[in-house]
Amino acid sequence: MRPRQDESTVEQEQRQIILVLDDIEETACLIGKMLEATGYCVALARTEEDAIMKARLQSPDLFLISLGLGPELLLTTALRIRQRAALQDIAIVIFSVPTIPEGAEIEIDKNVYVTRPDNFNQLRELFHRLLLPASKGAAKQNA
Repeated sequence: MRPRQDESTVEQEQRQIILVLDDIEETACLIGKMLEATGYCVALARTEEDAIMKARLQSPDLFLISLGLGPELLLTTALRIRQRAALQDIAIVIFSVPTIPEGAEIEIDKNVYVTRPDNFNQLRELFHRLLLPASKGAAKQNA
């Protein structure tokens, strides 16, 4: 007989996981708190190696990267982490790139987006759109 799990444990296991890689602790914590308040589980990482380790352990549904690198290095780093962590084709969101206009969301590669949102609601809506197909697929598998 399996031990009974309380509802909060079951609910947490069903929540989608977002891996956040940010080299500024205060920014990472703020993004993490806002995402958790929206209902996501959040795995915070400060370095590329930390992100790879956490991705392997937690199998995130989406990867948000915000580092003090140029756009090309951000993309290269994000793709390298996705490949090394065997994350298949999960969505990557490269956050707050100063070379694109504020409010922009641009798909730059297969399932790779660059965004510079006007506000957190815009970022949350982007995540919702990217994660919606994954949650529908999981619901079909559980049915």
